[in-house]
Amino acid sequence: MKTNRRNFIKQTGIATAGFGIASTIPFNSWAQTISASDKINVAIIGCNSMGFGILKHHLSFPDVNCVAMCDIDDKVLNERSAEIQKSFNQKPKLYKDFRKMLEQKDIDAVIIGTPDHWHCLNTVYSLQAGKHVYVEKPMANTIEECNIMVKAANYYKKTVQVGQQQRSGYIFQTANEMIKSGKIGKLRKVNIWANFNYGVGRDLIPDEPVPTGIDFDMWLGPAPQRSFNQTRFHGSWRMFWDYGGGLVSDWGVHLLDMGLWTKDLVKAPDKVIVYAGNTYHEKKSRETFDSMSACFPKDDFVINYDVTAGVQRGPYDMPYGIAFIGDDATIVVDRSKLTVYPEWDDKAKKLRTEEYKYTEGKESHKEHVRNFLDCIKSGQKNACPPEIGRAAALHVHMANIAGRVGESMLLWDDSNNRFTNSEAANKLIIPEYRAPWTLPKI
Repeated sequence: MKTNRRNFIKQTGIATAGFGIASTIPFNSWAQTISASDKINVAIIGCNSMGFGILKHHLSFPDVNCVAMCDIDDKVLNERSAEIQKSFNQKPKLYKDFRKMLEQKDIDAVIIGTPDHWHCLNTVYSLQAGKHVYVEKPMANTIEECNIMVKAANYYKKTVQVGQQQRSGYIFQTANEMIKSGKIGKLRKVNIWANFNYGVGRDLIPDEPVPTGIDFDMWLGPAPQRSFNQTRFHGSWRMFWDYGGGLVSDWGVHLLDMGLWTKDLVKAPDKVIVYAGNTYHEKKSRETFDSMSACFPKDDFVINYDVTAGVQRGPYDMPYGIAFIGDDATIVVDRSKLTVYPEWDDKAKKLRTEEYKYTEGKESHKEHVRNFLDCIKSGQKNACPPEIGRAAALHVHMANIAGRVGESMLLWDDSNNRFTNSEAANKLIIPEYRAPWTLPKI
């Protein structure tokens, strides 16, 4: 049976008290007059892609001003700032060095949209400057950087929202509440898949001189010195270990986070069992894996994560998704739909629960931003603090590390921050920063 949102809530018996504000209050209820004294001044580091989209979501609310923008690419910085002026009638100050930007006293919060290898430094410097932080996912590019960011957020006592926006989305909140209320019986398994063409990387091209207007040394930052190549830069940097974790981490933190949320798990996995490889038929500009199967055993259920780059079909005819498998039913979700597939009760000769299908879902970046802004004002805990971001990130980092060192299984000791069965894997926990940058200490 297909249903709309209002009927869905009635039919599934989910009380509104079971959800956060984003799922129970009509979105336009936030479009109200805000006094000038309540306005939040935001700045952004990294204006090219997702970060800029998050900035526009911030500016869609009347209680937000953009007062500063920073990017290492003159073309990106000038084009994005012109768009902000045209669309929102705001003229932020422009910077190419984020450290200079953080000296600007009127900044309340910083949006971090840089490549993953910059997230830790950007976040810690922003917190030290007294700013709140919205940082894109995955929270950082290594295990130790995630640890440092958790410590920094707790030490400086500012709101840090990790951009795992599904925590603020109606579809995923609904699925989570259904599972926790027992509507699918005991949760036994979470199957996750992500299949996308872009994960194989771009076509091979030669290196070239750094284009005019780009501060490439600053873009590299703490990462090793390298020549310039367009396939390792805007739009495809995440396919190289120095800057990201490939398709495995890009989608993994979002989808694995939903599996962890079912039991409110905020710790690293004790164990990961992995197959990782490069099986695509054509050589591409990429270091990361195009294929992976990872298994994360938990105390009373298991999470499986399957990745295949270069294809865009998957289970239930969905390129990505999550199947929450219980004794009584399976819930299958992506960002636009939720379907309940009941099991058949042989003794009672009927379905063990009702069938449902909801197809009116949408992206939830805007709701996640609103949660961030509200928690800055209230001081309440936000939807995705660093502890949650760390848990999701460590799952994908450990899977990638297992593949990189050729281990089919890794065992993790979270209290001592080390793998107990692989010294090769332990060498990938803490990054080696390129001078003059140094790993922050909290």
